[in-house]
Amino acid sequence: MSLWNLVSHMPPEEFSGLSTEFPWSLRCLLAEWLENQPWEFINGSDAFCSSMANGMLSAMLEKLRSVAGSDGQQCQILQQVNSIENTFRRDPLRLVAVMRAILEGEKAAVLKRDHHLPLSFHRRQEELKFGLGLQRLQHRVREIKALQEEGPGRDGAVQSPMAPRELPTLILEAVKELEAAKQQVLKRIQIWKRQQQLAGNGAIFEENLAPLQKRCESLVEVYFQLQQQVMAASTELGPELLPRLLERLNEVLSSLVKSSFLVEKQPPQVLKTQTKFQASVRFLLGPQLLKAAPKPYMVRADMVTEKQARELELSNYSNTLSESTGEILHNTVALETNPTSGTCCANFKNVLLKKIKRCERKGSESVTEEKCAVLFSTNVTLTPSNISIHLQVLSLPIVVIVHGNQDNNAKATVLWDNAFSDIERVPFVVAERVPWEKMCDTLNLKFMAEVQTTKGLLKEHYFFLAQKIFNDHSARPEDFQNRHVSWAQFNKEILPGRGFTFWQWFDGVLDLTKRCLKSYWSDRLIMGFISKQYVCKLLSIEPDGTFLLRFSDSEIGGVTIAYVMRGKDGSSQVENIQPFSAKDLSIRSLGDRIRDLVQLRNLYPNTPKDQAFGSHYNKEQTGKDGRGYVSTAIKMTVESERDQQPPSTMGAPPEAPQTPMFSLPMLQHELRPESLQPLLAPICPPTPFCPQPMPAGYPTVESNMMMVPERLTSPFHSPSQILSPPSLSHCQDPAFRPPGPFMPNQYMSGDVSQLLPAGPSAEPQDEEMAELTPFQAVEDASLQSSPRWVSPSMEQSSASDLDQLLQDVPLLPTFAALPQHGGYPNSSLSSWGLGQEARWDDSIRPRHA
Repeated sequence: MSLWNLVSHMPPEEFSGLSTEFPWSLRCLLAEWLENQPWEFINGSDAFCSSMANGMLSAMLEKLRSVAGSDGQQCQILQQVNSIENTFRRDPLRLVAVMRAILEGEKAAVLKRDHHLPLSFHRRQEELKFGLGLQRLQHRVREIKALQEEGPGRDGAVQSPMAPRELPTLILEAVKELEAAKQQVLKRIQIWKRQQQLAGNGAIFEENLAPLQKRCESLVEVYFQLQQQVMAASTELGPELLPRLLERLNEVLSSLVKSSFLVEKQPPQVLKTQTKFQASVRFLLGPQLLKAAPKPYMVRADMVTEKQARELELSNYSNTLSESTGEILHNTVALETNPTSGTCCANFKNVLLKKIKRCERKGSESVTEEKCAVLFSTNVTLTPSNISIHLQVLSLPIVVIVHGNQDNNAKATVLWDNAFSDIERVPFVVAERVPWEKMCDTLNLKFMAEVQTTKGLLKEHYFFLAQKIFNDHSARPEDFQNRHVSWAQFNKEILPGRGFTFWQWFDGVLDLTKRCLKSYWSDRLIMGFISKQYVCKLLSIEPDGTFLLRFSDSEIGGVTIAYVMRGKDGSSQVENIQPFSAKDLSIRSLGDRIRDLVQLRNLYPNTPKDQAFGSHYNKEQTGKDGRGYVSTAIKMTVESERDQQPPSTMGAPPEAPQTPMFSLPMLQHELRPESLQPLLAPICPPTPFCPQPMPAGYPTVESNMMMVPERLTSPFHSPSQILSPPSLSHCQDPAFRPPGPFMPNQYMSGDVSQLLPAGPSAEPQDEEMAELTPFQAVEDASLQSSPRWVSPSMEQSSASDLDQLLQDVPLLPTFAALPQHGGYPNSSLSSWGLGQEARWDDSIRPRHA
């Protein structure tokens, strides 16, 4: 964004007093053109400054006349333009001072309101400063050349407006200006490197090196011109001044050459051994300076430790590497020049770090805190001086891991180093404590980059994160502004009452949001970073069914739904549904889960859920698919202490929660249930339902998956053939052994015709079959070898038909239930068939007695 974009939206009264010599109406016509001229850097009254000021006056007049041609008030504008020309033509430097004052006033007004100027404005000003300095340097070289050609004292010699300039003085000023321009180029290269490092955390990065290469090439061209003039003026410079000037010039060239050897594409900053990676280096001055060689120049990649990197930095990269700290395969690549693109690069495409030598770590430093780097090096010969030079450049810090479970902590080390290292530092020193505000900016940058969203973190989110990382729930938001957070708080100290660090938890949220919740977050449907206690405060006063989404505070990578419900007495209770992981949301999306839950009505504060999440619902399939199969759908339900939904499938009565129930096998139609009633009476009393209490300490079931088509036909002929179940007390009796192969069922006592939703039917339906957890092995050998089970009250029975039925029946094995996370209502997923004529395949259903 330009400065004018901000100024044009501010009241004109704030700028009315900036200049009485230049009308504000003309300033508005110039718009962005004004700030794209180097008014602020023309400081002087020499011939160069006067020439630049005169050229800028002419350019401004031409710009105003072209704009006036398309304006309705053309005559008035042209009169003002003519007045400006008459006023400043005689003294163009005065126009420069007026324009500088206007820009200074505009910058002051924007700083007063926004406390900062646009980054693009600073970048443009830096480009203008370098461009003007290069023009001044070229002007000095022309002065020197003209003075040498004409000779001192001759007519027509180039002179300054003040007094004749001596040749040594002009050369000294030119060398000084060359060194200043070199410092600007080196600073711009350092800024590019720093921006490349911040891009590792998600910052916007202008990767194009072409402008930097053009700067370097322009400066080297001036260097050769000036060196030629210095050698030509060796007599005037004398034996003392000449060597010093040549040494200074050589230092300029050496600095430019070494600094222009850059890592264009960085290797991964978290690098796993035995994994291939790519990287590339670029020599900006290669196309201009590299001498043609019979063999191509080769670039070598070696792994170095932090200590080795520090030694190289202190030697200004004049020393060579003695030993590599890791073995890298395919680590030598040719440095090639592309005449078409004008680039000189070495591309490493199939590099592999085979192994790494660990160095001694400091104190409690872990493996994932150890930083190293890749050193790229080569030897080249420059033209036209035939100077051989050794080029070296370090990559960004790298954390080497050997297992995927180290990735999380390694990313924390890289994130901290990228965010808080200085632009010029000793490798790889970084602050141990940083301001919390900088940490907020880093987390926001990382979140937006990873999730790929334009919706960042809010002040409320920062407040929650501050409470979490500082473990301070009594402070106000403003209390955290001046605090500092340490590396230990970020990723070494375990959060109170948890089993993970702050970064491990935050990275889990990043991964979940990136994989499953990007669209929800971008639509601001997830409040996310908010504590459970604050959620209760928000929802407790809201209408029944109001809900919001937040990231789990106790689990890594979980999102939960909090909703308010009210009891018969009108008291409110806020429930938090068991958090959903990325795996859960891959089975059924968050939007569809919200649609399934009838308890959820309005997204906080008062948006109907269908209005908020309607675009995130997936279309439900009905009927049969292309292959003739009946479609099924997964539905989610929630069971809580105050919100129990009685099962409605086939009109079954309420059952004891989380108690496994089983039914006796179906009998063949030759056996009459009436004749078996006296025998079965002791097994199950004639009660509608006979659940038994859950044994103490028995784990609850986390979820069920039930495949239940709406109507399943049965091979049996009469509903009266379905028997009532035995009592659970007998099932728990050691002497109890149920009949063999069975179909798990929901129990229904009494006549079947009374239980079916549509009354008696000519063909009975199969009952709901719950999915069982894996069976456990039976260890009682005596029971396993028993050929049958007999209830104590049936020992005197002589029902031969029943004896035949109950031969060789295995003992009912126990089963292990899944534990449920405490504190969350249990959520279940059910799959409901949509067909009308589905039938269980007899080849895979339990066999019939």
